[in-house]
Amino acid sequence: MDTNENLLSRITINPNIMVGKPTIRGMRITVEQILRALSSGITEKELLEEYPELEKKDFQAVFAYATNLVEEEQIFPVHISA
Repeated sequence: MDTNENLLSRITINPNIMVGKPTIRGMRITVEQILRALSSGITEKELLEEYPELEKKDFQAVFAYATNLVEEEQIFPVHISA
């Protein structure tokens, strides 16, 4: 089983690729594209058929990356005086 660190190494950020959005292994496939497709009902199998350069581990990497973002998220209440 891959460690979280190994999975996250599959997610790359390069300002010269997709304007610096996180991509999968430096390809022009963004984490956002994969999450958007999956959330709209497209299956991993369908994505693997559409993008044969993707690997099953890439999906795990996308989920690990998203998990880290949510994990680090902090909410601070804002109190407005009338």
